[in-house]
Amino acid sequence: MTTFEGIPMARTPAGHTLVNATIDEIHEKSLLRKSLRRFDLVFFLICTVVGLDTIGAVAKNGAQGFTWLIFLAVVFLVPYGLLMAELGSTFPFEGGPYVWCRLAFGRFVAALVTVLYWCSNPIWLGGTLTILAVSAFSDFVTPLHGPAEVVFALAFIWFAVASAIVSFRFGKWVPSVGAFVRLAVVGFFTVSVLLYAARNGVHGFDAPAFAPGYAVFIAVVPVLIFNYVGFELPSSASEEMVDPRRDVPRTIAWSGAGAVLLYGLPVLAILLVLPASRVTGVGGFLDAAKEVLTVYGGTVSPDGTVTLTGTGKILGAVTAAAFIWALLSSGTTWIMGADRAQAAAGFDGAAPRALGRISPRFGTPVTVNLLSGVVSTVVMLVAFRLSGGSADRYFTIALGVAISTTTMSYLGIFPTLVRLRRTHPDEHRPFRVPGGMTGAWIAGSLTTFWAVVATVWLLWPGLGVDWFGASGNPDQALPAGIGRAAFELIQVVPVVLLLAIGVLFYVLGAPTRTRRAAPGEVSATDERGMAPDER
Repeated sequence: MTTFEGIPMARTPAGHTLVNATIDEIHEKSLLRKSLRRFDLVFFLICTVVGLDTIGAVAKNGAQGFTWLIFLAVVFLVPYGLLMAELGSTFPFEGGPYVWCRLAFGRFVAALVTVLYWCSNPIWLGGTLTILAVSAFSDFVTPLHGPAEVVFALAFIWFAVASAIVSFRFGKWVPSVGAFVRLAVVGFFTVSVLLYAARNGVHGFDAPAFAPGYAVFIAVVPVLIFNYVGFELPSSASEEMVDPRRDVPRTIAWSGAGAVLLYGLPVLAILLVLPASRVTGVGGFLDAAKEVLTVYGGTVSPDGTVTLTGTGKILGAVTAAAFIWALLSSGTTWIMGADRAQAAAGFDGAAPRALGRISPRFGTPVTVNLLSGVVSTVVMLVAFRLSGGSADRYFTIALGVAISTTTMSYLGIFPTLVRLRRTHPDEHRPFRVPGGMTGAWIAGSLTTFWAVVATVWLLWPGLGVDWFGASGNPDQALPAGIGRAAFELIQVVPVVLLLAIGVLFYVLGAPTRTRRAAPGEVSATDERGMAPDER
């Protein structure tokens, strides 16, 4: 063992040498604290993968939404889980996706990918999660308008940011409690649907309703891909885990099985209670919950208006509070993980050095956390203004931007498995995707294919519905009241802007890249092996 500027150093177990590691990286990693155990990771992943915000967006496509949910669980979720289990256990380094891209394709590509990956989350927090929280409070507690709506949204956003700032020792309880809340909400909702069905009957659907169709396929696939991603997120905090090599593959398996169940049950329940024509993206889960809660007290008028009374009203308020907490824990968890990936880029020289600061007090990337809060606040204010008071329009626009930036980032993450199999063949792999290189190619190709498909259909909704003699109007896939030109502008401009920011971040990271640690040495907490020709 040797030391470099007073910090313990060692070679990697696999015999690789650390090339182009920065002095800043070594210093910042010395401030990290190990506090994530297997128990924490299971609930962290449940909060990451199972989001209640998009259940309505799936259910509004009718029974076909459930068909495609199961289909993508097989052709996307399974290979995706295998891929992330290998990467997360083989390369357990702070920054996760950033490090994998950096190892596979170099700092510049990693800089672009990480900006998309990071910034999609404050867009999501300030967009879809905030409007759903506002809607839940307005529908079940008291209506929010004007300044009250903005104050509530600000409190929602900055509580999530504050939870990401505090030490993982305390902050990890937000996703842990959020996971339990999810289980309680979905369980209570499902039981209430059974009681509702026994008393009032159900809307129901026949077998042909599950038959797949192209128009629904292209509408629901991007949302389902967005639902299922997140297995890599805890790996952004790998060096804060107690035993990532053992825990990552197991927790991915458990949370993957739970994700299918926790998405499938409420989607089916919503379709049993409400006809697809009455389900909206923003209100699907909330509208169905409100109607089934009438079994405890309340009425449904002939025009579908629901009024809760007595116990039903009390349970409605409790359900809304639990729903808001579930949304909050989703946003907090993603901010925690994605911000660490961006911080890793900062202390590695692929972003401004200031973004790579780890707080000595909390052991968290406070600067990036605060920047995420600022971005979320701006997105919220802009989206409120652009939506013209339409919650559903705001939800659709914000969700589209959040999903497209997310899926584009995975275009740089998914291919790293095959690349790292070739460039780092001697790394110890506690878990391998079965089937050797063929299995790696299948997992990498399937996941990348679906990321491409989701991105294309998000950037151009309705693509292909009028091809090959098929009937339909592609513009019907657009949000109501928004033309094609306006929609494309709203979707494309943020992507171009984020890519430009990625280039700028890389340029601003140049001074950090010059402060290299001694060749052939690596901090005792970092077992990463890098190829000598890596840029």
